[in-house]
Amino acid sequence: MFEQAFKNIDDALWKESGCTTELDYTEQTSWLLFLKYLDGLEQDKANEAALEGRYYYYILDPAYRWSAWAAPKDANGQLDHNSALTGDDLIDFVDRKLFPYLHGFKQRAAGPDTIEYKIGEIFGEIKNKIRSGYTLRDIIDHVDELRFGSQVEKHELSALYEEKIKRMGNAGRNGGEYYTPRPLIRAMIQVTAPKIGERIYDGACGSAGFLCEAHDFLRATPNLSTKDLETLQTRTFYGKEKKSLAYVIAIMNMILHGIEAPNIQHTNTLTENLADVQEKDRFDVILANPPFGGKERPEVQQNFPIRTGETAFLFLQHFIKMLKAGGRAAIVIKNTFLSNGDAASLRKLLLESCNLHTVLDCPGGTFQGAGVKTVVLFFEKGSPTRKVWYYKLDPGRNMGKTNPLNDADLLEFIELQKTFADSDKSWSVDAASIDAASYDLSVKNPNGGEEITHRSPQDILDEIAALDAESVEVLANIRAML
Repeated sequence: MFEQAFKNIDDALWKESGCTTELDYTEQTSWLLFLKYLDGLEQDKANEAALEGRYYYYILDPAYRWSAWAAPKDANGQLDHNSALTGDDLIDFVDRKLFPYLHGFKQRAAGPDTIEYKIGEIFGEIKNKIRSGYTLRDIIDHVDELRFGSQVEKHELSALYEEKIKRMGNAGRNGGEYYTPRPLIRAMIQVTAPKIGERIYDGACGSAGFLCEAHDFLRATPNLSTKDLETLQTRTFYGKEKKSLAYVIAIMNMILHGIEAPNIQHTNTLTENLADVQEKDRFDVILANPPFGGKERPEVQQNFPIRTGETAFLFLQHFIKMLKAGGRAAIVIKNTFLSNGDAASLRKLLLESCNLHTVLDCPGGTFQGAGVKTVVLFFEKGSPTRKVWYYKLDPGRNMGKTNPLNDADLLEFIELQKTFADSDKSWSVDAASIDAASYDLSVKNPNGGEEITHRSPQDILDEIAALDAESVEVLANIRAML
């Protein structure tokens, strides 16, 4: 039933002139899903309070609740067509009353960690792009069919929402920014092995895929206590995201995975000065796929001891700084980091301040829609690197949209990594043998594999195309501001 409702929503959005891309579909579905979810959450809390003899203070005023403006019901529980807004009246209410009211929560909220503040931020960042009030009424009716009551329902909805994010991510260059293959994320989580009570962080969280998968991993821990569940809700998952749409999607994605008030900040992580980081700011586990290929302004670079314009290199410095002593990290980064001359100082910092114990070399096609090859760096902070274990992932097929990475592809990596075992795809290198001038980490597989930093002409052409697309996006944003 839920799958058909999602399909009906997409079909309605496809007819809407204000929505032309998968990004638009996901954005517009997100704000409607959020308000439907919020209404259900408030009803549940009000019912719970009534059973306990308490009064529940609603977040939203009566006129702005989903059950009032979007889906008022008659005595039989059916849509009350006499009260339900439609056409121009509906668009006028949403644009002129609902969105300004919801945006106002940002100023009225007690603090940034509250759900009120999240409401204010979300509705300050996006706008209703549906211009036909009749189309919007049709979509609202389909959204109203969805239920968030049970864990089974939430699981089904989260799976459908993940599929929507995946389609959005694979629709062009945004794949590199929004969607990391979930089998790769799950393998990264299994290796870092987070535990209940540890704080998990992603400073470039995109659609919050790492945090959602980490939540599912920890939620599966046997015999969780009420205190454990409360810890998972409020003091475990933390993220930051710069882009407005990704921020909104991250909030909704975490809500669908069971986190009521996600600790996601809408901010440019790289504007934070590393010199200001204190022990209380640090985390036990960091999981991330920071954007690469971007360029940061000189004033942003001044926040870092190793100044570089490459976004991913700045993020890696940030992650090293944000780890607690003994903390673990798994970071996706472009494979040229291993030998790029401009990154020699950063490699030195990584090897001397952390134990870089594992490098997973991912094949081209791992990230659909992005031909750039990547590696995953696994490291622990607090002691220098003594030995680096490499694994060259080779599923034995060309990967792409019709043949994506799957969990089975990573089983051997996960198993061999436990003991850093040698195989035809894995080998170890003593840190003492690494060149002290270049700190070059690219190593030819002694078992006959290709050099880890080898790049095909197609890889280079894909990267050029990605950078061209980025330039077009930047110019479009500039024109929009003029």
